[in-house]
Order: sequence, then C-alpha cells, then structure tokens
Amino acid sequence: MNIGQKVLFELKKEISGTEYERYIRKLLYDTRRSRSNIVYFNAPNMLVAKWIKTKYADKIAHLFELQNEVKPEIEITVGKQTEKSPKTVVKQSSEKQQSKSTYLNPSLTFESFIVGDSNQFAYTTAKSVAEKPGQLYNPLFIYGGVGLGKTHLLQAIGNYHVALGHTVIYTTLEQFMNSFTSHLRSQTMDRFRDKFRECDLLLIDDIQFLSRKEQTQEEFFHTFNELHNANKQIVMTADRAPNKIAGLVDRLRTRFEWGLMADIQPPGLETKIAIIQKKCELDGIELNHEIINFIATNMGDNIREIEGTIIKLNALSSMLNQEITLDFAQNAIKDQIKEKKENVTIDDIVKIVSRELNIKPSDIKSKKRTKSVVDARRTAIYLARNLTPNSMPQIALYFGMKDHTAISHAMKKINEIIENDENFKVLLEELSNKINTDTQNNENEAGSK
Repeated sequence: MNIGQKVLFELKKEISGTEYERYIRKLLYDTRRSRSNIVYFNAPNMLVAKWIKTKYADKIAHLFELQNEVKPEIEITVGKQTEKSPKTVVKQSSEKQQSKSTYLNPSLTFESFIVGDSNQFAYTTAKSVAEKPGQLYNPLFIYGGVGLGKTHLLQAIGNYHVALGHTVIYTTLEQFMNSFTSHLRSQTMDRFRDKFRECDLLLIDDIQFLSRKEQTQEEFFHTFNELHNANKQIVMTADRAPNKIAGLVDRLRTRFEWGLMADIQPPGLETKIAIIQKKCELDGIELNHEIINFIATNMGDNIREIEGTIIKLNALSSMLNQEITLDFAQNAIKDQIKEKKENVTIDDIVKIVSRELNIKPSDIKSKKRTKSVVDARRTAIYLARNLTPNSMPQIALYFGMKDHTAISHAMKKINEIIENDENFKVLLEELSNKINTDTQNNENEAGSK
C-alpha cells in the first residue's frame, strides 16, 4: 500500500461511507508525479474533482503531513494523463480562479431529484431554465420550507451547466455578503464585481438573508441588473416569497418577481417513500417497506433530515453488525421522534382529523356514539397516543373519558382494525403525515416572524 492509499484509507475512517464510496474511492494516487510538497490524484471527472478539492483537500493534506511531516499542496487531475494529452487540474483557488469555482455537489442533479405533486412545478421550471438559460424565466425564484429540495434544484441547474463548460457561480447569500464586506474593507471592489458579474449563471441560496442589509442590497441590485441586462441567468432560493421578506427594498422585490416564482410544498407520504427508496438505491442500503413507511410517517418533511436518518441507520447497522429491522430502526431514532412528538398537541390532531374525516371537533370530544363520530374519536386517540408525549390518563382527561382504561380499550380496537383493514392503515399514515407537516409549517412561520 503506497502513501496515497494509506491516506485515503485513513480518510475513510473519518467520513461517511456514502461519501467515501461515491467520491473518495474513485481517486487514484499518482506515484510518478507526486512529491513530498505536492501530491497528485486522478479523478474520473471534473465534478468529482471539484467536490473533493473543495471539501477534503485540507483534510487530505493534513493526513499526508501525519505520514511524512510535510503538508503538501493537493492537486487533482481529471481523466487519464498521457504525454500527448493536456492535463486538467483543480488547484487551490486564487481570486481569479475563484470566479469560476462552483462548490457544487455533483450528486445533486435532476436525475437524482424525486418529483412529486408537491415539487413538480419547481422541478419543471428549474429544468426549463437549465435548458434555456436567460430566455424563459429570468430570474427564477424558488421558495419553500427547510429541507424540501430548493438547494438540490439550484445545484442541479449548476451541475447541468458545469458539464457544458459554462462559468457558474453558486453561493449562499451569507457567502456573497462576507465576500462583499471583505472586498469593501480591502478596497478591491473591482475584483468582487468581476467575480460576480462575469459569469454565465449566478445561483444564490437563502436570498431572504438580504433582509435589512442595506449596503449589500445596493450592491446586489447592481449585480442583478448587470447580469439581467446581459441575458445571464439568475436563480435564487428563499424560505418565503419575495413579498414576505421583510426589510427588502421595493426595487429588489419587484425584480425578484420579474421572472417566475415557483414554490415547493412539503412532500406527501408517497413522495417521501419514493425519496427514501431512491436514497437507499443510490447508497446500497436495504430497508424493507415497513421500515421505509415508519421513517416516512414519523420523520417529518425535512428531506435532509430523512436522508440523515437513513445514513445513521446504515452506520449503526455496520458498527454493531446488526440487520436493520423495524425494532432496530425504532430504537435508533426514538429520540428524534420523541423531539417531534413534543411539538405536536392533541388540539393539532383533532383539528386535522376533524378536517379530513368531516367531523366537527366538538363532536370528536363529545359523548356521541354514532359510528362516524366513534371512528373519528378512536382515530384521534390513536394518533394522540402515537404522535404526542401525553400519557393515557392525560388523553382520557382531554376527551372527557373516565380513566385510562377507556383509552386502552380504544387503542386495542384500533389495532384490531389496522390488522384487518389495509385502507385504514394507509389513512392513519396519511393523517400522521399531515399532522407532522402542519406542525412543522407552524414552527417555520413562527420562526420567520
């Protein structure tokens, strides 16, 4: 094993198995060209090279330093090198090179994005913009809650154009603001403007943080105008629509609304199941339908959080050398589910059950014994027991029942129905999903005020 292989083996211990298999494993150490002060690796394509260079170059250099006490410069070449073929190298970015730097995750493509009813419009418009930049919708403004796929679509557009050799800048608003402040202080604003105004596409994540940043808004206004006038594509994401971003000057707000606004809604249960299945397929993780259903129903709508849960289960399974069963999964993520339960109230549950089953909330909490009311009440009790931290006596008190034995009886009856009625089981899963979605939306709204 050469020193390059040793370093990558050590790196494997410090990162997720997914990232190692998808990116690091594809690196080949170039023993012929590498020296103590400069190290060459070969990557299969530019996207992988840039991803590794951006995220792991410093870590790789540090691991080499541990091996031979010299911290080398890391260079990653793309494609097989011959004496007749020029090399493509991803180097440490100078300010000029930085202007072409994308910092894109190569796995975030249109092909890996799961499309459902909640994100169909945003996906279609993003793909149209990628195929005809600066022609159809400029700017494109994608908005929605945390972890619903906005950044995925933004980077999918970027990766599409990097593959075509175009100059793409992907940045968060925070990075844009920090760069602006740094150049302002060092009196190098010409370099800043060259960087952000001489690109083919400008992709800005979390534009809502422009709120009340007057100086940054002024600079972004001029950057926007320069690019738009040159028919260069601008795509932005935010957690809310432009007219909901407080402290945004009118001239920027109207420009954000010039093109097209596309919102992403929380995914339905079927979409979440499809996302989990796709994640498992990409990462080679085996989860049966029961486990996938459990995760989709109990983990809310944040796709990043759901994907993190799958990675966690796979890592625990490998470390403990245990198969991922339903019991294993329930135990592994019980703390996360408990935290979510603490945010759900019985009032939330009764409100959703009332709306979906067309039964008045007052009837659900009453003593009425008609079949439709009894079924709705049992459903609400079952969901309250599973989605909130309330004890059976607390639930009994809420529904005006004598004691916890009535709740126990209702739970037993519901479990019997679940065993024999697949449609009712699906209904419970859909209600659970809607309750979690509504609760998360309420938290997001409260957090944005």
